[in-house]
Amino acid sequence: MSSRDQILARVRAAVADAPEAPEATRDYLTTHTTDDPAAVLDLLHENLADYRAVVHRIRPEGLPALLARLLAERGATTVLTPSGLPDGWLAEATATLTPDTPASTPGELDAVDSVVTGCAVAIAETGTIVLDGSADQGRRRITLVPDHHICVVRAPEQVVASVPQALPRLDPARPLTWISGPSATSDIELDRVEGVHGPRTLEVVLVEE
Repeated sequence: MSSRDQILARVRAAVADAPEAPEATRDYLTTHTTDDPAAVLDLLHENLADYRAVVHRIRPEGLPALLARLLAERGATTVLTPSGLPDGWLAEATATLTPDTPASTPGELDAVDSVVTGCAVAIAETGTIVLDGSADQGRRRITLVPDHHICVVRAPEQVVASVPQALPRLDPARPLTWISGPSATSDIELDRVEGVHGPRTLEVVLVEE
């Protein structure tokens, strides 16, 4: 008998007479937020900003002009775009649009000024944006290597109040990326450093239908 088998046998013997664990109660609230879509969107805005994301709110017809302005203010000359980014989003941008390709190297991605994507869902209570690798979001690495990420969230259809409400919308087999603000870490002296394992600047555009 191996050491592993001996240890497991002792564990089984020790718990042989233990009572069965009670059934887990699952009567907890799935959200602590009102059902009012406007209030949920306001909460998302507040928590995104609290995580140091730069938040913009716009109507659909103003989105191309806003994206063009944000890229121009950033000084972006090259913009990485996923294959399924909706037509028209970057129609007014003057920067060179670089399509995402599997052959792109980390060095090439790092040389890109900005990336623009959609999202899968946004969670108001935690200020979190979730990407799932869909066509309007592209592969995970295109939102981790470039230094500037603009993420477009369509409200109210992509906005939920809580994590329990978000999970049924997501496929766990897909490459999920959960983003709460720009990438940041702190050293032992609590000096905050941004852009460590993701974009240094995250801008979220809430498109209000």
